[in-house]
Amino acid sequence: MAKIFPGRYTALVSPRITESYVVLFLGVRVNHLFLFWKWIPTVLVAAPMVYSLMRHRAAGFLGAQAFFFRPGVGIIQYWRSFDDLERFARSKKHPHLRGWRWYNRSIGASGSVGLWHEAFLVRPGCQETRYDNMPLFGLGRAAKHVPVSEQQGARLRLGEEASPVELSPSSTTL
Repeated sequence: MAKIFPGRYTALVSPRITESYVVLFLGVRVNHLFLFWKWIPTVLVAAPMVYSLMRHRAAGFLGAQAFFFRPGVGIIQYWRSFDDLERFARSKKHPHLRGWRWYNRSIGASGSVGLWHEAFLVRPGCQETRYDNMPLFGLGRAAKHVPVSEQQGARLRLGEEASPVELSPSSTTL
């Protein structure tokens, strides 16, 4: 079991990440459960990619967090730059290009297995994170995981001025 960090923590992006960085969400969706000979190899072809990333952090990969959703598996990746991400994806020495070509030949437009990704370019200081009683997770894995004080709310972690928030009558019962 992962080590739990009791209390409240945040991800301190700076000074480790000084330029805009990329957050990449990607995953495999099982569209037809009983076509397991299609989706199992698709999921398995991703394992060498993740292993390669963990071994080649100099390629611009900062960290990742896997997750499950119904009906599939996904990963959130953090990259130093879009150029680094694209260089990895197109490189013949890394497994992504081989995996992508395999998927196009073996699955193609059959509809049996879905792949998706969403990429976001984020400027340092334009993110807010908080982890309560959690193991290292998400951006907290890719950046620096540090305790947060009670006085440092979400607005301050985003670099904004503090301002009181008025609760609507319906939200006060939560």
